[in-house]
Amino acid sequence: MSTQTEPESETEIEESEAAATETESAVESPGDRRRREKQERATEREAERAEAEETLDEEETVQIKVFRYDPEVEGKQEPRFDDFHVPFFKGMTVLDALIYARDTYDSSLTFRHSCRQAVCGSDALFINGRQRLACQTQIADLDSETVRVEPLPHQDVVKDLVVDMEHFYDQMDSVEPYFDADELPEDDETQRQTPENREKVKMSTRCIWCGACMSSCNIAAEDNQYLGPAAINMAYRFAMDEREGEIRKEDRLKIVEQEHGVWRCQTQFSCTEVCPKDIPLTEHIQELKREAVKSNLKFW
Repeated sequence: MSTQTEPESETEIEESEAAATETESAVESPGDRRRREKQERATEREAERAEAEETLDEEETVQIKVFRYDPEVEGKQEPRFDDFHVPFFKGMTVLDALIYARDTYDSSLTFRHSCRQAVCGSDALFINGRQRLACQTQIADLDSETVRVEPLPHQDVVKDLVVDMEHFYDQMDSVEPYFDADELPEDDETQRQTPENREKVKMSTRCIWCGACMSSCNIAAEDNQYLGPAAINMAYRFAMDEREGEIRKEDRLKIVEQEHGVWRCQTQFSCTEVCPKDIPLTEHIQELKREAVKSNLKFW
């Protein structure tokens, strides 16, 4: 019997070499592994981005044109508008679209928002040529293919859609918006208010200090000292409350009947039209005018 090994065939040799190569490649260095994993992650991200863009093309979208301005960044100091295409869904608000644009496309997009329930008043903006709350404005209700979003007019812009509200708050504070009764209740008694009086001042208490009315007022735009509809409405809220002291009411009327007070109002109703809480601001201003006249009438 012969013990000589038969020579391997050509096919067996190729398979053996391939197996050896595969074994060598299986043992990769840490650096090769990191590069491979990095490349795989990049490929996955690219696939996800392509899938998102394809999905976006298939979905119904809305275009929002947003005012941009940043005085602290070179190259962004010139005001401009940026366009964003946002997936649309039923019930979508302008605030929803802005949040999507910020979180998806540009994290530097700046605007104010908080409660998202039309209570805080922080997201008042100039939307399609009108002062509105972004969280309250349904995109489906806007009669336009493009939603144009700008900061409130007649206010100094801090950045993008954020305006300086300090002057507005100063005007609100100038009417001293707090009670000052002539006499305080004894012991634990409360200051009672009749249902009729409560009904009279009820609408004035709904003000959320959003500044939309002030922004829409042409008088306020020209007269920086004008109290403005929001501040005058706040004065109305206390002056017409029966719990307010008579002496304090007289003092409050003197504040609103000054040169830059109620008499500057030209009853254009622009403040009433844009108020997100439907407060009859112009009516309240006119009623304070009548109260001011009556307080100055003397019969002897």
